Amino acid sequence: MKRHIKYRPNKAAGAAGIAFGVVFILIGLFVVIPAFGPFGVLWTLLAVVITALNAYQAFGKKYIGPEITIEDEETKPARPDASFDPQAADHEHITAASYGHTPQKRLEQLETLKEAGLITEEEYQEKRKEILGDL
Repeated sequence: MKRHIKYRPNKAAGAAGIAFGVVFILIGLFVVIPAFGPFGVLWTLLAVVITALNAYQAFGKKYIGPEITIEDEETKPARPDASFDPQAADHEHITAASYGHTPQKRLEQLETLKEAGLITEEEYQEKRKEILGDL
């Protein structure tokens, strides 16, 4: 299943973009062209193009702009294995050691959690057995 999400600026953002664009066009016409010549012409043309794109994106009928496609996990498995079941996927195969946590550090963290009252004595004992069982 694919879902398409389109982002389109609201009319207020488009109006603000047009207003700032007009200011840059005027600066280009009256300041930059007389002072810098060819660079001023380039500046003014870019300001015109950007202002026109802002106006079209905000007020035009047809949408031109970024589009994001979101694919659900069922359409594209995370692994190329044909027997992969996304519903049964879990991350049990990722051990704490792969994150650089030694059993000693894990036990210390567990003790800190218990002392802070964030886990119960039962949870502490269960996790402690699990960590020691991984040795």
